Amino acid sequence: METRAILCDEQQHFALEEVLLPDPGPNHLAVRALFSGISIGTEFALIRNKISWGPYPLCTGYQAVGVVEHAGADVEGFREGDRVYYRDNKSMKRADGNAVSPVTGTHCAYAVIDPKNTHGVALLPAGVAEDAASLFVMPAVGLYGVDMANPRMGEVAVVYGAGMIGLGVVAACAHRGCVVIAVDINDKRLQAARSLGADYTINSAVQDAGREVMKIAPEGADTVFEATGIPDLIDRAVALCRPYGRFVWQGNYGAAPVSLHFLPPHGRRLTMYFPCDDGLAPCRRAVLKNMAMGTLKWEHVITHRVAPEEAPTLFDRINRNEAPDVIGAVIRWSEDAEEGLPGG
Repeated sequence: METRAILCDEQQHFALEEVLLPDPGPNHLAVRALFSGISIGTEFALIRNKISWGPYPLCTGYQAVGVVEHAGADVEGFREGDRVYYRDNKSMKRADGNAVSPVTGTHCAYAVIDPKNTHGVALLPAGVAEDAASLFVMPAVGLYGVDMANPRMGEVAVVYGAGMIGLGVVAACAHRGCVVIAVDINDKRLQAARSLGADYTINSAVQDAGREVMKIAPEGADTVFEATGIPDLIDRAVALCRPYGRFVWQGNYGAAPVSLHFLPPHGRRLTMYFPCDDGLAPCRRAVLKNMAMGTLKWEHVITHRVAPEEAPTLFDRINRNEAPDVIGAVIRWSEDAEEGLPGG
C-alpha cells in the first residue's frame, strides 16, 4: 500500500515522504488517518536519540484517530466506516524499499493494524472531538500515574511540569477532588492547567516554587508528580513532598542513569511510584469517555493544527526549541476530519 508519512533522519531532518505499508491480511484493519497527535516529550526523545525504539529513519507518532477502510475476514468487532483511535502501524518502508522504524508510526496517512495488539485500536466513543481524541495517550499516561499513587479527596497534589502529561495529571487529580498545584515556567501551559482544574499555579521561572507550595501546604504536598522528565529537576520536586508523602516519576528520563540526593526522600520516608506507558485499554477508555462526556475538555489544550505539508516545519521548530507556544499539536490528514473547539 502506497501512502505518505512524516519521516525523520539521523540528522534530525523532517520530510513528508512516500512510504510503503504491507497490504492488510485477514487479521488486519486498514485505517485512513483523520488526525495524528504530536507528543513533544516522548517523540522528541526518540528523535534526539535520548531513547531508542529502532534505527533511523523514524516515523514517530503513537496516537491517532481514523476511519476503518478495510476489515480483514477474520477481524471481529470492527467494520468499514468505524471511527477508531489507535497506537499501531508497525511495518513501513520508504518508496525505494529501504526500511523505516515506525515508532509507532501514526504520523502516516494510513495504518495497517492488528486489532488484537495491546497497542492496537479501539472504537472511538460518540461525541468526542476527533482532533482532541488524537492526543489520547498523554492524559491516559497521567491518569495511570494518578491511579497508581491514589491521591485522595482533599489532599494536596503538586504537578511539577505542565506539559501534556502533566496536564493530564492535573485533570485526573482535579476529578478526584484534590487541591491541585501546577508548577511550570510557561504561563500559557499554566493557563491550560487552570482550565483543567488546577487550584493554584506557580511560575518557577519567577517564583520560588518551594516557598509558594509551603504557603498552601506548610508540611508539603501529599503527592508530587514529577512530569518534566528532566533529571536535574528531580531533587527540586522531591523537596515539595511532605513526610510520608508520595512521589511519582511521571516523566520519561531516558536511557541514561539519573541520580537524586538520597537523604531528603529517605528522611521524609517517601513512597515512590514508577508508572510506565499509558495504562493500556482501561486508561485509554476512561479518558476517551471523559472527553465524550465533556468532563475532560482536552480540545482546549490544542494550540496548533497543521496539514501534513506543514508538519515538517513544525517538527523542526519544536526540535530546535523554537516553539514555546506549542502545547498540544495535531496533524490533519483528511478533509473529512472534524475539529473541536479552538484551543489557546
